[in-house]
Amino acid sequence: MVVERSSPTAVIDGRARARALLLQVAFDVTRLAGLGIRCGLGTVLVGSDYAAEAYARRLGRAAAAVGIEHRHHHLPQSTTREEVLELVVTLGADPTVSGILVLRPLPPHLDEGEIFTALDPVKDIEAVHPENAGLLALGTPRFVPSTPASVFHLLDAWLDDVGIEGEAFYGASTICVVGRSNNVGKPVTTLAAERGAVVVSCDENASRTGRLAQYTRLGDVLVVAAGVPGLVGVEHVQPGAVVLDVGINPVRDPRTGRIRLVGDVDPAVAGVARATTPVPGGVGPVTDVWLVQNTVLAAETAAKHR
Repeated sequence: MVVERSSPTAVIDGRARARALLLQVAFDVTRLAGLGIRCGLGTVLVGSDYAAEAYARRLGRAAAAVGIEHRHHHLPQSTTREEVLELVVTLGADPTVSGILVLRPLPPHLDEGEIFTALDPVKDIEAVHPENAGLLALGTPRFVPSTPASVFHLLDAWLDDVGIEGEAFYGASTICVVGRSNNVGKPVTTLAAERGAVVVSCDENASRTGRLAQYTRLGDVLVVAAGVPGLVGVEHVQPGAVVLDVGINPVRDPRTGRIRLVGDVDPAVAGVARATTPVPGGVGPVTDVWLVQNTVLAAETAAKHR
């Protein structure tokens, strides 16, 4: 269901949406504090990664803004499997920590699946534990992962802003998801199907074989989360589509040496799309707040089961 363009491409402002969401989270933190329920966020990063380090800093600022204690554990690249597992178990047993996030990527010597399985499922706010991933796939999530949730939060809000009824839109639309990661691509595909859309899933392999446009141009909505700068260009987008760019790729400017963040979508796509999310300032800011919101949800859920 492509919506014909009658005006310049709309920029979906993630920062504005994040500010509104942050106010609601702050209210919930205050409400829980009045009931004697504390919220705490524990994050774990092993090794050095520019994007992950930036993400941890943003989470710290978001947590501080709503009165949540944030404890970040930045471990060296050489940290052993046993040491990481011990920290994850310790955070799981800590009553002052309601939500735990293990940041990607992990060093090659660590088994991501093993680390995630060691998380306490009720504190696994990104739904990476097998139990939570299964609940999400079954349509009964304990937590909705922050980035996929943010994609649809922004899309739903934009539809509301332009006066398009969401259920009818999804039921008549094809959503193409570029990227099949466990943390973004696959959950976005699940959430899109739950909304009644026809879903097309592909990844950068389709680009290598020259077939990417064959799939992406089917999309009334295009969600791009492949982690490849500029993967999707004008030729991949049907006119009037809504394009949500999840990519956050650090790229060094050859002239200045400074690092800047770019998306998976060529900015020129704005010339044909009905609406797009910018990078930075699109999906990312909402993701930060959603992760903090899941921390609050975890604290409230745990308190109900004490």
